[in-house]
Amino acid sequence: MHLKNTPAPVARLLIICGPTATGKTKLGIFLAQKFNGEIISADSRQVYKFMDIGTGKEWGKIPIYGYDLVDPKENYSVSEYSKFVNATIKNIYRRGKLPILVGGTGLYIKAVVEGIDTLNIPKNTDLRKSLEEKKVSELYEKLATLDSSKAASMNISDKMNPRRLIRAIEIAIWKISNEQEVIKTKSNQITMNTLYIGLNYPTDQISSLITSRVEKRIEQGFIDEVEALLKMGVSWKMQSMKALGYSEAEGFFKNGLTYEEFVERWIESEINYVKRQLTWFKKEKQINWFDLTKPGELLKLEKLVEKWDNSK
Repeated sequence: MHLKNTPAPVARLLIICGPTATGKTKLGIFLAQKFNGEIISADSRQVYKFMDIGTGKEWGKIPIYGYDLVDPKENYSVSEYSKFVNATIKNIYRRGKLPILVGGTGLYIKAVVEGIDTLNIPKNTDLRKSLEEKKVSELYEKLATLDSSKAASMNISDKMNPRRLIRAIEIAIWKISNEQEVIKTKSNQITMNTLYIGLNYPTDQISSLITSRVEKRIEQGFIDEVEALLKMGVSWKMQSMKALGYSEAEGFFKNGLTYEEFVERWIESEINYVKRQLTWFKKEKQINWFDLTKPGELLKLEKLVEKWDNSK
């Protein structure tokens, strides 16, 4: 007997995304003031308490949720973030305000908007052992029997990758065994009416903005912030300290990097991160891209948001 799947609640969600240092939060605050909104951070670095300067947290009259969710000694998962944000969106929407998701962590945004229903599916060690010796063709055939849609959607690389095939089989078996749990999860998900705004600037300008921002954060007391974290017992091996800036600081504190080398390495890491962000976001065809350094772009952006907001 199948449970009836009740319609999920529908919420409007404005998303501001793109590479680091492009002014996403500043734009988010501007649009929140104009369209009666509240902001949710989509930055995997800002979830940690006591890591304010290095992650660029901003406070003001507009509420920003998603800061300080976890102690820096603890790990934090995409699944936990998704649950928090979905609850927050419901809360903002119930109060008649527009939720605005702002950030550059693409996986966080994807988890909120599309849902990643495999995040909480546990590993099955016994199953994996039983499948390890099977040929790729046998694994694919087994997956096709269990979940033909998933098998058909795989690209050539996935079809030839035994690790991915085994995980797909693992997920398919779990879903079959936990059908009611899958239905319950889907019924609790929010259906999103989304508008994506992407900010991007010429490469040389982003590099300049990153350099200025890193220097400003150091002036604001970033080194003192790292020292305070270490005194709290936060170690370099912890998930939180893998964040950009903090990770590079390890070389300065432990491995003899000069101050200049540390700053240079931090800037370089941020620039490389921008490249990874753009690779991710360029795959998302629904993003409306803007370069706010161009005349008239902000006005075009405002009109787009206004048209979408008035279409409710």
